Amino acid sequence: MSTATYALQDSATMLRRNLRRTLRYPASAAATVGIPLVFLLLFVYVLGDTLGAGLPGAGGGRGEYLNYVTPGILMLAVVGAAQGVAISVSMDMTEGIIARFRTMAIARVSVLTGHVVGSLIQTLLALVLVLAIALALGLDPSASVADWAALLALLTLVSFAIIWLAVALGLVSKSVETASNLPMPLFLLPFLGSGFVPTESMPAGMAFFAEHQPFTPIMETVRGLLFGTPIGSSGVLAVAWSVAIGLGGYLWARHLFNR
Repeated sequence: MSTATYALQDSATMLRRNLRRTLRYPASAAATVGIPLVFLLLFVYVLGDTLGAGLPGAGGGRGEYLNYVTPGILMLAVVGAAQGVAISVSMDMTEGIIARFRTMAIARVSVLTGHVVGSLIQTLLALVLVLAIALALGLDPSASVADWAALLALLTLVSFAIIWLAVALGLVSKSVETASNLPMPLFLLPFLGSGFVPTESMPAGMAFFAEHQPFTPIMETVRGLLFGTPIGSSGVLAVAWSVAIGLGGYLWARHLFNR
């Protein structure tokens, strides 16, 4: 049996381990879905009429704001999953299980692969659930089959990238408490971008930051795929940012784990 086959088998074992951990500790997975849903209900039903009235070129109202805010809510779900994987990786690194794995004849890469793939599955399920709730609330997309396929590919790429960054943050943390806090700045980026209000409504300095941070082109691309609005260069920037974050997170995580 080849080395690659052994690595795949070991990775599958580690994936089952992480999925079973999720079943035994469902609070983290519930928070991944629950927090975005709370923000969705808050912004749509409490602030939706007011914020919807300020959207340029729109008649205003809760329904139109639901269409606008959904991409930002989806990004909150992605970031929420990142916090969970950072905590999970940090628990492995600080509780001694990695030392035990090193005594076993398993592929080193399988330990991180299990975390990444397991978190990716959980994140995609959370995104599907959040999107289903948004549709139940009245989300009215005009996406074609090709648009839905492109949306799935983009969300998978973004989730994969953020998860690798979160793995690195979990590895660099000295404690589980630190690991739970390090990803928190990522949670602010959808708010400091075009996720909840248009960037042109912000003060000049904040608008500049919002327009040039990673999540804004991602959310604009998601919005364009869902509702047929012009994407422009946002699609290329969204893919470029995702690849850069994913590659940087992977290289950083590999360096920390090997060390």
